[in-house]
Amino acid sequence: MLDLNATYEVIIFAIGDTKAGSKMGKLQVKNLNDGSVLNCILWEETLNRLDSKLFRTNNQIKIISGTYNEKYNNCLVSDIALVKEAKTGLSAEQREDLFSKITEYASKIKNEKLAKFVTSLLFEYENEFKITPAAKLMHHNYIGGLVEHTYECLDIADTILTKCNNKINPDVVYAACILHDFGKIFEYNIDVETGLIEYNEEFRKDWLTHSQWGFSICMNNGFKQVAKMIAAHHGRSDWGALIDLNDKDAEPYMYIIHHIDDLSAKFGKISISDIGD
Repeated sequence: MLDLNATYEVIIFAIGDTKAGSKMGKLQVKNLNDGSVLNCILWEETLNRLDSKLFRTNNQIKIISGTYNEKYNNCLVSDIALVKEAKTGLSAEQREDLFSKITEYASKIKNEKLAKFVTSLLFEYENEFKITPAAKLMHHNYIGGLVEHTYECLDIADTILTKCNNKINPDVVYAACILHDFGKIFEYNIDVETGLIEYNEEFRKDWLTHSQWGFSICMNNGFKQVAKMIAAHHGRSDWGALIDLNDKDAEPYMYIIHHIDDLSAKFGKISISDIGD
């Protein structure tokens, strides 16, 4: 239900098209008083009148006027006021520090061909890599989220590698940590002013997911182990994995990035609200 006295936190916002061809905003917010979730609709006229920065993830807002529709279990909103503005992500200094740490890991790769491949991608897409989120909603969904998530994966990998007793080549683990989500720099668009994240529809015309991009570019360059680790890193096909680890008895190395990625997503900084001052 709509509570005009409550403060709401923005969960997610997206703009789509109506059947009539006009724009329609879909806004999901959480009532900070009781934790309930409210789905909201904003017509094009309202969108044109309101500042898009209002819809930044984790902003705290008040719904000034709106009508709740019990049939559709949503609220038609006509006016919103900002209570507290959320951050858009990591600072430029934080992103630069994380990027430097990632390139240090790339320099640890002893296979010269693989090291050159990984390093070339990092510096070719350095600017994009530093601002891209690691997800649209689930984790690290803010400016700099991808470099933070990537570094966390590398840090976790170091701990795991000490327990593997040379059963896997660290080169492929470091490379897969760096590249498993690298395709997200093409899959997502983020507005650096508002922090809003949208899918890149042009990318989706050519690729299924960032995993397919990573798998393909690694296979095409002859790095099959890295490619398979990327293909399996989501674990299950219904989670976006190209190789479903539940469907086959895969080689042990194919499980590593899946568990590393999962740990970072669950125990790392999972949203903009977790970033310290």
